[in-house]
Amino acid sequence: MKKNILLIGGSYGIGLEIIRLLNGNENLFVASRTFQNLEDFSVKHIPFDASKDLFEVSQIPETLDGFVYCPGSINLRPFRSIKSEVFEDDLKVNFIDMIKILQLVLPNLKKSKQASILLFSTVAVQLGMPFHTSVAAAKGAVEGFAKAFAAEHAPQIRLNVIAPSLTETPLSNKFLSNEEKKEKAALRHPLKRVGSAEDIAQMAVFLLSEKSSWVTGQIFGVDGGMSTLNVS
Repeated sequence: MKKNILLIGGSYGIGLEIIRLLNGNENLFVASRTFQNLEDFSVKHIPFDASKDLFEVSQIPETLDGFVYCPGSINLRPFRSIKSEVFEDDLKVNFIDMIKILQLVLPNLKKSKQASILLFSTVAVQLGMPFHTSVAAAKGAVEGFAKAFAAEHAPQIRLNVIAPSLTETPLSNKFLSNEEKKEKAALRHPLKRVGSAEDIAQMAVFLLSEKSSWVTGQIFGVDGGMSTLNVS
């Protein structure tokens, strides 16, 4: 039987790759600002801007088996030059907006035999990297929340987090805008390349499936080895 999976975001980047891999195998509901790039997939599109709109639960099935929150931000700059508003904005898009939606759809998730929630963090939370204070703080909130939520809702709902390193998506284009930047970024990773959207999506599909039914409350570093290996 197909699962009902809701993705918040998903019209580009990692979310779009998750949709590509799941297309036809699950019932996909995609709440995003645009339908662009989704025309060729079997999805129900829900026009939605997480920063502005209140999510309408009536647009999804009564039973929800999976929830994926894709929106995020990458604001890299020295701490001294970051205004407090940037911290507030990063926390909102990465964490607060997710909380608001998750609280609305939680009753739907509880009706599943065992629902799976997937959130995203960053390698910078564990590793500690300069110029990442804002995004690391926001994603640190995601990781702390994930473990507490997973403990509170086990065994009925599983929640896991993927923490990538630099991944080639539209969100990271400015950091990988030419071959020199890509090469320098690749060399910082033990596996000597930056991540692809498919690298992350493959792990996401596993965590949404019953193959990971004994996995919850985990932070998975899909990061080319950066968070655990020092090969310099």
